[in-house]
Order: sequence, then C-alpha cells, then structure tokens
Amino acid sequence: MTEMVHGTVPIRVGEPVLPRWWRTIDKVTLGCVLALFGIGILLGLAASPPLAMDNGKPPFYYVERQAVFGLASLTAMVVISMMTPRSVRRLGVLGFIAAFALLAALPFIGTDYGKGAVRWISLGFASLQPSEFLKPGFVVVAAWLMAASQEIHGPPGRSISLVLALVIVGFLAAQPDFGQASLILFIWGVIWFVAGAPFALLATMAAGVIVAGTFAYQNSEHFARRIDGFLSSELDPTTQLGYATNAIIEGGFFGVGVGEGQVKVSLPDAHTDFIIAVAAEEYGLMLVLVIIALYALVVLRSLMRLTRERDTFIRLAGTGLACVFGIQAIINMGVAVRLLPAKGMTLPFVSYGGSSVIATGIAMGMLLAFTRSRPQGEIGDILIRRRG
Repeated sequence: MTEMVHGTVPIRVGEPVLPRWWRTIDKVTLGCVLALFGIGILLGLAASPPLAMDNGKPPFYYVERQAVFGLASLTAMVVISMMTPRSVRRLGVLGFIAAFALLAALPFIGTDYGKGAVRWISLGFASLQPSEFLKPGFVVVAAWLMAASQEIHGPPGRSISLVLALVIVGFLAAQPDFGQASLILFIWGVIWFVAGAPFALLATMAAGVIVAGTFAYQNSEHFARRIDGFLSSELDPTTQLGYATNAIIEGGFFGVGVGEGQVKVSLPDAHTDFIIAVAAEEYGLMLVLVIIALYALVVLRSLMRLTRERDTFIRLAGTGLACVFGIQAIINMGVAVRLLPAKGMTLPFVSYGGSSVIATGIAMGMLLAFTRSRPQGEIGDILIRRRG
C-alpha cells in the first residue's frame, strides 16, 4: 500500500543502469531543461551573428560554441544524475575545493577582459569563471554540514558553513562581483531556513545584508554606479538597460518577427545578460511566458518531490540547487525589465557562456540525482510505519 500511495520504486535485481535511470528520473524536469537549452540555441541564432561579425568571426561562431558547451553540459547532467546521493556529495565536495582554490587564486592569475572585474581565468581557447562552479559545490557542502549538525554529537555545521559563506563573499566582493556574493548568501539562507533556522536569526541576517549593502554603496564606485542607475527616475536610452527596455516594449505580445529585432545590433551583451530582451522583441510576450513557465515548473516540481524525501542531506541540498536555479533566472529577467539593479548574471541554459552552461548542467545533474525515485526513499514510509 505504501508503494501505491507514495510512489516508492521497488528494487529490480540485475536491472541495467540506463533502464533504471530512465524509470526513476524526473522526466518532466529533464524535458524542461532540454526545452530551455533548445530555446537558448534558437535565441542565439538571432542574437549572436551581429557580435560575431563585429569581432571578425563567422556569423554562427557563438552559436556553434554554445552548442559544444551545451553538449558538454547535458552530458555532465545525465552522467551525474545517474550517481547515488553519496557519490554526488563526494563530487560536490571535491568540486567545491577545486573551485574555491581557483577563486582564491583569481587576484594572481585572473583577468577582467576589460570589464573592470577580475572574474575569469583565461585558458586561451576559452575562459573559466570559478564562481559559477563554486555555487553547486557550496550548496552540497553547506547542506552536508547542516545535515551533520543535526546528528547526535554532530559538528557545528551551521557555524562552519556560515564562515565558509562569508569567506567566499569576501573573495567575490573583492573582484568585485556583488551579484554572485548576494547569491551565495541567499543559498546559505535558504538551506539554513529549510534546516530549521528560527525567524529571528533570519531577520538578523537580512539586517546584516542591508548594513553590508550600505557599506558597499559608500565604498565601491562600481556598486554605487549600478544602484544609482537603478534608482534614477530617468532611463538613458543609449545604455544597455535603455536598449533592453525599448526592445521589450517594441516586441509586444507576439514580437516584431524572427530576425527583425534591432536590440541585438545595439547591445554587446544581447546573447548573454540580455538574451531575454531578444526573446521579447522578436517573439513577444508569448515566448517570455513560456520561458518563465519552464523555470517555474523545474523549481516547483523539484521542491514537491523533495518534500517527500526523508534524507535530511538530500532535502537540504536539493532545495538549495532548485532555489539557486530559479533565483538566478529571476535576477536575470528582473534586471532586463529594470526591477533589479544590473548584476551581470546569465539566464540558465539560455544565455551564452561556457562556464555558466556547464556549471548549470552539473547543478541540474545533482538535482536530478537527488529527486530520483528510490526504494523506501520517502518520508511517508516513516510516517505510516509510526502510525502502525
């Protein structure tokens, strides 16, 4: 009866890996991810040719690179989704250590590519952004520490994970990259909340973020310029936000037509940070709503499956991964419509970017591994057993 009500998957002795993976994977989430990647390639065909020609490249240079990055990302996602939660945890810890080491080395080996923030490591043929790979690793490490702290004689996981978060925020703020720093704090807060943090402590943390933001505004010209631009009542039509806003208005409900948009010519970041403006201008509000629905479906469905999970680590890590996936999409689209200050954050699976696409594939592989159906893996089993 438990299996009929709660969907627990029985063990099939000798079942091959692929059939077992396909039977237990969340196919809806997997389908949404593939749809988002397909939309990203479609929008890349529209947004990237002007930039490629300006840089002396073939028209579809960036689209071809995005396809290669995407293939690597999807391959990593599928392979990781086949792992057990314990193997994913080990991978996350090792990945976190490697990404953290590269983040700490950025002041010595990093480059800013003329954008004023040292965030990348040049590999010659491509660039690597350590902060992108740090996020899924940090989720796993923070969830592991907090889950361990709930055990008898467990370590002070909350305190250790908070120290790690603050150290990472310090490195990111020094780049400066306040967007990713805020995201790290958000991830830690979400995991802590799910682990049972009292509301008073969360309110204290929020107050601390406000104080830190005020300090950054007063001492960082880069941060202050972005906040002032966001709060200004007048919008300069020749800025990136001005071009994006005009493109969204021009697109209306059904868009101006495939290939007819102009924002891709004016915006150097049309294929990355402002890809949603290209979607709104050429395909209209309809495609934007589809994109929003796909992100919402991934997050909500993952959270619903995690509510039935009885393993504390899996619940915490899965919730963190799902929320960071959703909040990054919200931030990117919020910036484009001027609901949030400019952050320089990509739209997961849709924007161009090797580090972003591959790191997101790793994160989604972990999430799919955590949300797979497992034998006797749901908290409902325990509740029914207690009633009996």
